[in-house]
Amino acid sequence: MIKVEKLNKSFGDLHVLKDIDINVRESDVVVLIGASGSGKSTLLRCLNFLEMKDNGLIMIEGEEINKGTHNLNHIRQKVGMVFQHFNLFPHKTVLQNVIEAPVQVKKIPKQQAIEEGIDLLRKVGLEEKKDVYPSKLSGGQKQRVAIARALAMKPDIMLFDEPTSALDPELVGEVLSTMKALALDGMTMVVVTHEMGFAKEVADWVVYMHDGKIVEVGHPEQIFSKPKEERTREFLSKVL
Repeated sequence: MIKVEKLNKSFGDLHVLKDIDINVRESDVVVLIGASGSGKSTLLRCLNFLEMKDNGLIMIEGEEINKGTHNLNHIRQKVGMVFQHFNLFPHKTVLQNVIEAPVQVKKIPKQQAIEEGIDLLRKVGLEEKKDVYPSKLSGGQKQRVAIARALAMKPDIMLFDEPTSALDPELVGEVLSTMKALALDGMTMVVVTHEMGFAKEVADWVVYMHDGKIVEVGHPEQIFSKPKEERTREFLSKVL
């Protein structure tokens, strides 16, 4: 679903991604771990083309994607993204937030979008909140609406950029359980998170990044119990 080769990205003098290679197959759940500033979020933003690579190859579903050759808005419809902060429209209800993009961007008939939107809200456990405004929701509920909103575009791939880091600890579980359900449904996912329990339980692959490079890739069991690289061991000793 995603193939990245020799991806580089700098911001001025800061070389943020250094020769990144990564492959994500259909239905894989890949979790990126590492300290803040290691390049994880920048990598996600390059996969969604919110940041433009300096060089290297990004292939989505077998097709090499470049700014000059592709309509990036079309690509973003295939590659949904959920951010740290929910960015819901405050003046629209939960359901209106969810159907906005399908109706405006995909030109889906409104009634169809409403039916599909209610289904998605049911999926994330928020059907009864469909007519409520975001200001009346908890952080965890807002993030679940943001997930439903991303799913409303029927993406083939979902990217999650630290989706729980802005939440109070007691609200983290409800968002992670929504993501677990997505993984069980076979959604292809790339997740940046500090939730090591989620990585252990749900990931097919864990990727440890440090200083803009991929240091180690492995199954969760191997990474968490027998990491091969000294840097990985150091990092995990601090967070586990």
